Amino acid sequence: MNLSKIKLVVTDMDGTLLNSNHEVSPLFFELFEQLKEHHVLFAAASGRPYYSIIEKLSAIKNDIIVVAENGGIVIEKDELLLSTPINKTHLHDIELLIDSNSHIHPVFCTKNKGYFKSNSDGNIKLLSEYYPLFEVIESIDDIKDDIMKVALYHAEDSEKYIYPHFEHLENAYKVKISGKHWLDLSDELANKGYAIELLQRKFNISPDETLVFGDYNNDIEMLKKSTYSFAMENAHENVKEIANYKTKSNNDFGVEYILEKLINSKTKFRKQ
Repeated sequence: MNLSKIKLVVTDMDGTLLNSNHEVSPLFFELFEQLKEHHVLFAAASGRPYYSIIEKLSAIKNDIIVVAENGGIVIEKDELLLSTPINKTHLHDIELLIDSNSHIHPVFCTKNKGYFKSNSDGNIKLLSEYYPLFEVIESIDDIKDDIMKVALYHAEDSEKYIYPHFEHLENAYKVKISGKHWLDLSDELANKGYAIELLQRKFNISPDETLVFGDYNNDIEMLKKSTYSFAMENAHENVKEIANYKTKSNNDFGVEYILEKLINSKTKFRKQ
């Protein structure tokens, strides 16, 4: 595996770059500075909103590309490269479906904040870890901005208890199980793969020059855009089947482990 030609590194956040305590390691920030020295672009690609990703990566926010809301928003520094809001046609039907399942807790995601339903009040502290800027509403009619994504949370299992209620919407929306507890509804083009392809075109970078890390189903499209696609040890089986390589778990610094190999390859290549 020769990583000396890599020009773009993309990593998911939760379950990938972040450990189980939702933390970024100090080692990653050290390695990031070395990536910069080798002129490697870095993109954080997450189902999280832009402001939540920036909060986790505030020390390097001016030097990275942010792919937020599963690819619905792409921002480089302060430049908005892509915005793909959700089709509003069926939003009221979706709201009725959510309201009829009290165990499902929605977040209606706009560029600048998340909107929680008032009947999710017992879960607001948990939801605010992912959506720290939020407002509590009674109805989606209270939301005036474009909705980029509807994130649905279940305390036990999203694949078992949310997906069966929403899979019939797959002809109209991208329906993605994005974590053990999360399912996301977004526009068909609002996926990480589409966002990464946009970056590859913009910077003239090929799949052979792209390295991607992921752990869940919402990472599958972007993993397919890279020759050097890595599934975390803790990844969903679907991701392990798609990825070309595997690395250690998020709690065992799986991203950092491969980045060290990348930097070593770059350093050896430079000395030749």
